[in-house]
Amino acid sequence: MIVRNSNIIIGANNSGFIDKADFEKVERQGYIAIKSWIDKQLEGTTVTVVLVGKNTNKSKWVNYEIEKSIARRNGILTIDISKIKDLHGKTTDCCDLRVGGYRHYLWNKENGQKNLGSWVELAAKNAGK
Repeated sequence: MIVRNSNIIIGANNSGFIDKADFEKVERQGYIAIKSWIDKQLEGTTVTVVLVGKNTNKSKWVNYEIEKSIARRNGILTIDISKIKDLHGKTTDCCDLRVGGYRHYLWNKENGQKNLGSWVELAAKNAGK
């Protein structure tokens, strides 16, 4: 939510942010519904941004989205968000999820709030989009 609400993405609903609550609704419908929903979310995209926290590497759905993004030839970037403080002021360590051949950024150390737009543009350019 910190990234989404950082006021750097105008029209976040139109920019493809996937809300956890939306995903949880689909998740209750089962495996095929989830795959179909992710496929639909990727339609018309050119870049996939994966926000990486403590347990992101444990999600088969994140891995599915990455696989589908690679197949679409989307630009991909991963961003370590583990050092963003939660509502209780706590942080975590990042998991080891990286996508080979694509850039990985550190939200806090590399000033994600200022640089996210240029990171996305670079990923699109590198993908020829």
